[in-house]
Amino acid sequence: MGPVLLHVLFEHAAGYALFALRQAEEVALLLPQVESSVLSLGQFLALVRLVAFSPFRSAQSALDNIHAVSEGLLHEDLRLLLETHLPAKRKKALLGVSDAKIGAAIQEELGCPCQTGGVVAEVTRGIRLHFCHLIKGLTAQSASKAQLGLGHSYSRAKVKFNVNRVDNMIIQSISLLDQLDKDINTFSMRVREWYGYHFPELIKIVSDNYTYCRLAKLIRNRKELSEESLEELEEVVMDSAKAQAILEASRSSMGMDISPIDLINIERFSSRVISLSEYRKGLQEYLRSKMSQVAPSLSALIGEVVGARLISHAGSLTNLAKYPASTVQILGAEKALFRALKTRGNTPKYGLIFHSTFIGRAAAKNKGRISRYLANKCTIASRIDCFSEVPTSVFGDKLREQVEERLAFYETGEPPRKNLDVMKEAVVEATEVATEIKKKLEKREKKKQKREKKRLEALAAAAGENSLLGATVEENETEPKKKKKRKRQEEPELSENGLEPEVGPKKKRKQLQPPPPVETPEKKKKKKKVRLEQDSDDAD
Repeated sequence: MGPVLLHVLFEHAAGYALFALRQAEEVALLLPQVESSVLSLGQFLALVRLVAFSPFRSAQSALDNIHAVSEGLLHEDLRLLLETHLPAKRKKALLGVSDAKIGAAIQEELGCPCQTGGVVAEVTRGIRLHFCHLIKGLTAQSASKAQLGLGHSYSRAKVKFNVNRVDNMIIQSISLLDQLDKDINTFSMRVREWYGYHFPELIKIVSDNYTYCRLAKLIRNRKELSEESLEELEEVVMDSAKAQAILEASRSSMGMDISPIDLINIERFSSRVISLSEYRKGLQEYLRSKMSQVAPSLSALIGEVVGARLISHAGSLTNLAKYPASTVQILGAEKALFRALKTRGNTPKYGLIFHSTFIGRAAAKNKGRISRYLANKCTIASRIDCFSEVPTSVFGDKLREQVEERLAFYETGEPPRKNLDVMKEAVVEATEVATEIKKKLEKREKKKQKREKKRLEALAAAAGENSLLGATVEENETEPKKKKKRKRQEEPELSENGLEPEVGPKKKRKQLQPPPPVETPEKKKKKKKVRLEQDSDDAD
C-alpha cells in the first residue's frame, strides 16, 4: 500500500496555497517532531513543499472568496485550484483544511476526503508562520498590507446592510428613553422642592412634572401674578378652573419670599427640564418610526416601547427571533427565575411583556395563560419581521386580533378563530401590501434615475459650453500673435535692404500704400487727344 497523498489547503489574504506533505505517514506518526520543527524554517521545508499558489485577481475577488470560506461555500477559484492540482485519484488523496465547514463542502462537491485537526493544525500553523518564505515574490510587508486591507473590507461588508432595518438604533433609543425618564423625574422633583419654598400650594394643584416646570418658569414671583396672566396660565394648564385656583392660591400662599437671583436659577433649571421633556417626546416619535420600519408586526402586536425593550434585552431582532416562546415570556425576569429555581418556589409568569395592555386586562387567574399565549404570538411576529423581505404590519394586526379573541374567550367563552384561517387572510393581505410597496419603491427609483440623468446631461452641456468658450478665447489669443510675427518678419527684411533706421518707417509706409490703377486703352486714347490739343494750342 502506497503512502497517503496528504495535501494542506491554506487560505491567505493574497490567495489560495496548496501544499503537499512529504512522507505523510511518518509525519502523522511523529507529531511531536512536527511540533518542534514548525519554528525552524529549514526543518519545516523538509516536511512541506508548495504545489500551487493561486493569487486573487483583485480586492473584490479576495472579498468574495473570504465570504465564501466564512460561509462554508466552495468558490469557483478554489474549485479550479483543487481540480487542477489535486491528484486524479481523489479517493487516495487526503486534503487537510483548517475549517470543518469548508472541508465538508469540498468533500461533498469534489469527492475528496478532508481532514481537520491533529497534524494538519500543526502544519497549518507552520505555513502561517513561514508563508512569506514559502511563496516566491511575496514579502512580509505586502502580505501584511493584503491582510489589513482584506480585514477592513471584510468588516465593512459585514456591517453594511439595509440601513432602514438597523435595530441598533432602537436599542440605543429605548435605553436613552429609559434614562431620560429617570433623569426628568429626578430633575422635576428637584424643581418642585426648590420652587416649593416660594409657592408650596402649586404642588397640590398641578401633578404633572412637565406642566409644573412650565408654570414655575411662567409665574416666577407669585406676588406679581395678576388677572392679566390668567390667559397664559390657561394655555399652560389647559383648564380654566385650575388656572383660577393657581391665581387664588398665589394671593394667599404660605411660601417664603425669594430673591431675584434664586428665581433666575430656578427659571434656568426649569427651562432645562422642559427642553429635556420636549426632547423625550421627539425621541419617542423617532422610536415609533424606527419600530414601524424594523419590526412593524411586533410593534403592532405589543406596542413600540415594549417591543423595543424586548429587542434591546435580547441584543438584536435576530436574537429575539431565535428565542423560543418560553424564553420570551420571562425575558426580563431572570433574577426572579433563578431565585425561584434556587429556593424551589414558583417561577415567574411574565417578564417585560407584563407592560403590555393585554396582561393588565386579563383576570388574575388568566394572567399566566394570556402571557404564555402573548409570548407565542410575539415570537411569531419577531420572526416574520426578521426574515421578511418587505416588512408590513399586516401580520401584527392579525396576531393582535387573535390575542383579543383569546381574551374574550377567557371572559365569555366565545371560541376564537383558528390560527390557520387567520394566517391565510394575513398572507393574502400582506402580498397585496408588499406589491404596493414594491411599486412605490420602483417609482422612487425611476424618479431618482431621471434626476441623476438630467443632472449628468446638465453637467455635460456645461462642460461643452466651457470647452467652446475656451476654444474661442484661444483663437482670439493666437490671431494677434500671428500679426506680431508678421511684423517681426517684415522688420528684418527692411534692414537687409541697407536702409537707415530713420528712413525705414517711411519706405514701409510707401510699400504699404495701395498700387497705382491700371490704365485701360480708352484712357490712353483720351490722354493722346489731350496732348494733341495742347500741342495745337502751343503752335498757335
